[in-house]
Amino acid sequence: MDNMRHVFLVGAKSLGAYGGYETFIKKLTEYHQNDSRIKYHVACKSNGQGAFVPDRAVVTSPCTFTYHNAECFQIKVPNIGYAQAIYYDCAAMKHCIEIIKKRGIKNAVVYVMACRIGPFFSRYVKQIKHLGGRVFLNPDGHEWKRAKWNKVIRYYWKKSEEVMVRKSDLVICDSINIEKYIHDEYGNIPTTFIAYGTEIRKSAGAEEQYIKWLKEKGLKNNEYYLAVGRFVPENNYEIMIREFMESKSKRNFVIITNINDKFLKKLENKTGYKRDRRIKFVGTVYDQELLMKIRENAYAYFHGHEVGGTNPSLIEAMGSTEINMLLKVGFNEEVGLDAVLYWNKKPGDLAKLINKVDCMKAEERLDYGRKAKERVKKAYSWQFICDRYIEEFLK
Repeated sequence: MDNMRHVFLVGAKSLGAYGGYETFIKKLTEYHQNDSRIKYHVACKSNGQGAFVPDRAVVTSPCTFTYHNAECFQIKVPNIGYAQAIYYDCAAMKHCIEIIKKRGIKNAVVYVMACRIGPFFSRYVKQIKHLGGRVFLNPDGHEWKRAKWNKVIRYYWKKSEEVMVRKSDLVICDSINIEKYIHDEYGNIPTTFIAYGTEIRKSAGAEEQYIKWLKEKGLKNNEYYLAVGRFVPENNYEIMIREFMESKSKRNFVIITNINDKFLKKLENKTGYKRDRRIKFVGTVYDQELLMKIRENAYAYFHGHEVGGTNPSLIEAMGSTEINMLLKVGFNEEVGLDAVLYWNKKPGDLAKLINKVDCMKAEERLDYGRKAKERVKKAYSWQFICDRYIEEFLK
């Protein structure tokens, strides 16, 4: 036990498939659950959005449970609006320090995901280092660029990022472009690049659910274009919808996302998408096997994300869908290379690409699919990613 490296994971909501960090932690603990060199301690929300206890978890007290051999502790978060995330991370950091101190843990690593707690970060880092531990950081993407934030919140995000990047022992970037940005912006910071991962396999046991889903949504197998992601402006739904409406495709455009009524109304006003029966908002799909099946059987996949690092939905699509059509920005190009097709924001560019893809021969589509899967297998498999993490944690 004394030789075991204790790693504390802070910043995700749970160990589920709610979002990128949640899936990452689930996979990290799964792949290392039988590795005697490492013990994970995971902060989880006990209430609110994204909070839940996974199936097969062993509840050890009212506020703790064990899952994949990881010790998970729950934090209750008050309903205080946008400040909930800051409160949650601060409370989790305090709890990590209490565990390290109480158990006399040596050489602990506290890995913080996202730059939310800059004004409070220094005090936690100081306490952790005093106890002989180190602090690692994943800065996520350019949160301060997101359109949903006002100027004050964007300023907070940027300053918070600066403090946390400078105070961390190691910054783990899930994108080469993010790593370059960190050095360009903050100078000689210790960094390493470890991407996000995905499963390299076919979906399992979702055939019946998929057939039922197609029927419910009025769709046909392999006769829909697909987009999956958060319903935010910087994912460029407006451009994708408008360009699809301009295209000659007889197929449908299926959008799997969490609907925001205000943004949806704005989209309708700008695009008039309701007049086009091909545009279908179908809600969310949290069953991962079904979602994988939907991706596998899509005619093609749209990816319009332009803020952030290695995007989970992109590499998951590349591991499943034959044709992937990406907005041409650095974050996406470093992942897709020559295994995908690219579009830009100029009027008519994506519509032209849709018309081209719509008539593509089966052999060409399969060739793109093979290249995409090979790219994911080589650089983004969960086994490869988890091996890289344990290498850094055990240094």
